[in-house]
Amino acid sequence: MEPDSDPFAPPTEVAAVAAASPAEAAARDANPQYVLPLVVRIERTTPPQRTDALETAARAVLTFLSDPRSTEPDGAWTALVHAWTDGRIRKVVRRARGAEWTRAEALPGITVTGTAATDPARVRVFPPVPLDGWPKDLARLQVSGTDLTDAEPPAPVTSGTIPILWLNPELDMTAGKAMAQVGHAAQIAWWQLTDAQRKAWSDADFPLAVRTAPREAWPALVGSGRPLVRDAGFTEIAPGSCTAVADLPPVLG
Repeated sequence: MEPDSDPFAPPTEVAAVAAASPAEAAARDANPQYVLPLVVRIERTTPPQRTDALETAARAVLTFLSDPRSTEPDGAWTALVHAWTDGRIRKVVRRARGAEWTRAEALPGITVTGTAATDPARVRVFPPVPLDGWPKDLARLQVSGTDLTDAEPPAPVTSGTIPILWLNPELDMTAGKAMAQVGHAAQIAWWQLTDAQRKAWSDADFPLAVRTAPREAWPALVGSGRPLVRDAGFTEIAPGSCTAVADLPPVLG
């Protein structure tokens, strides 16, 4: 699942992804393209709840972005992160079960566990890989088959109390596609924060909620100036579709 670059430029210590002109966009797209792989564990008899999987994917992206291996000048993943952010910011979500998951967990990465009381989601995020250079144990995993559901509607949340990643109510996305979108929204939000705000969020283990926006509220969210994701249209939905908005409480945003 591959969202394209966003309209918000990240801080100066990270390569910008928002193209200021067609020429800049062409130069960016000419760079070697990398993707951030995420793998969600979906066992046949105990699949995770959809909302828990989405929230866990967003937290996994934030955990990866804040890890010293991604941020320190000599970090093991820092060069890969810069190569990834020099092009389009792509994320691909695949599923694994049983031995597939065991092999995936053996590869360098970070596993984040969801907050559901029963069968919490487990999402593993890996350092960026070239579009055509996936490790074989990840390349063999399927992108399809991520149609998760919630047994009960998620509890309502109030704007301003917790970071909320709002999904477009007009779009029908698989869980895998939506996981990529909320991961991208979380990343854009992360880039907009100060170091102190990032530390506070990280120290709290990245509390957040993912919800589908009320239809009547979506236009205002899109036009609010909040971090907004527009999809490239590689899979499932039309190019340029607004998929997610990050709504940060005042303490963070």
